[in-house]
Amino acid sequence: MRTLDRLVTPRPVLPEQRRSFSDSALKAMIIPLLIEQLLQMVVGLADTMMVSYAGEAVVAGVGLDTMVYTIFIYLFTAVSAGGAVVVAQYIGSREKENADLAASQIFHLAGILSLACMVLMLLFGSALLQAMYPSTEPATMEACKTYMWIVALSFPANALYNAGAAVYRSMGQTRVTMWVSLAANLINAGGNAIGIFVLKAGAAGVAWPTTISWYIAAVIMTGLCLRKKNDVSIHPGQVFRLKVSMSRRILSVAIPNSVENTLFQAAKVVLGMLVATFGTSQIAANTTGQTFWSLAACMGISMGTVFITVVGQCVGAGDTEAAEWYIRKLTRLSLVLAIVWNVIVMVLTPVLLPLYDLSGETKRLILIIVAIHNLFSALVQPFSGPLSSGLRAAGDVKFTMWASIFATVICRTFLSFLLAQWLGMGVIGIALAMVLDWCIKAALDIRRFRSGKWKNRRII
Repeated sequence: MRTLDRLVTPRPVLPEQRRSFSDSALKAMIIPLLIEQLLQMVVGLADTMMVSYAGEAVVAGVGLDTMVYTIFIYLFTAVSAGGAVVVAQYIGSREKENADLAASQIFHLAGILSLACMVLMLLFGSALLQAMYPSTEPATMEACKTYMWIVALSFPANALYNAGAAVYRSMGQTRVTMWVSLAANLINAGGNAIGIFVLKAGAAGVAWPTTISWYIAAVIMTGLCLRKKNDVSIHPGQVFRLKVSMSRRILSVAIPNSVENTLFQAAKVVLGMLVATFGTSQIAANTTGQTFWSLAACMGISMGTVFITVVGQCVGAGDTEAAEWYIRKLTRLSLVLAIVWNVIVMVLTPVLLPLYDLSGETKRLILIIVAIHNLFSALVQPFSGPLSSGLRAAGDVKFTMWASIFATVICRTFLSFLLAQWLGMGVIGIALAMVLDWCIKAALDIRRFRSGKWKNRRII
């Protein structure tokens, strides 16, 4: 541990009295977040394994639909993350009343947005999927539509869970979200097993447990956020009424974050349409590969949440020097942890693949694209993901938005068509385009951090 501490601690060392988060406090945040992400990814692996026994058409259909479904999940997460930045900064400035109001307005905004999205998808989801994937095989499209209709019902629950999780994480209480996530994921996994192996329900057997588990998680998180003894709590009167000035402050972070995340996922959907033209084997490889990619990326996702809490509170307290010091420290720590974690995942991949009921060609493609992903996830992604979260937590949201639009929406999309379609590399080209996107984004984020311009942005 001493070697790790020397490796990640920047020089000169920040005085102890200005360190809002000790090493033990950081550890107490990081470990539950990692466990939570790991649980979600492990359940995702188990789900994909179980779905594979329903046939590759169902695997492909759920995979294509997930690309659309995730746009909405990213949208809800972006609103919650934007609110978390505001709450964290108010915690840092010791303004509990404003922190409570901000937390309540996260729930208000998330609820309205998610209901609107649910109605839209229930009305137009099937037509949208048909228009997006016109050449998809009938069995795959049927599974895709079934899954979408059911999971659209989970949108309000997903949004409220993310709102509650954001409030708790802004306080640094990540152990709570870990346990709630554990309960929800166990319910989801058990329901999937029943839906696929007992009821033989195919795509519906996966979709209904997902929806039910989100509602259970949402009820628990909302109840926890109502507790008055918390450092930050929500108030029903403030949840059901729009407070314009506070909502505008939240949206000043949430809108750029939403644009960034939505366009990112929209680009993935476009690429999903491209993948859909490659045939069932490559679609299934891409779908299953993304599950392994998510498992490998969970370290970076966990660290991104830590950046928001730590940097947000430092900036809220008016100590940008401490914020800079913590960004350096957390970025170094992210790099070390990502290297270790991605090596572990790469070693486990060939061990887990025999558990999937997939063709030999599909498994070969999965090994190649996972190897490409993990190499860059270890060495580059900490600078394009967690570091970006640090800049966003400081209020530099417009830069992170434009950098992501350029790197992901423009560069990744162009490179994907160039490598995957025009050069005939298929899903391997998709994987290469993704990691090149990270390289571009990392270079932009590092340059921005070193310029110091992020210190001049204010939210509260």
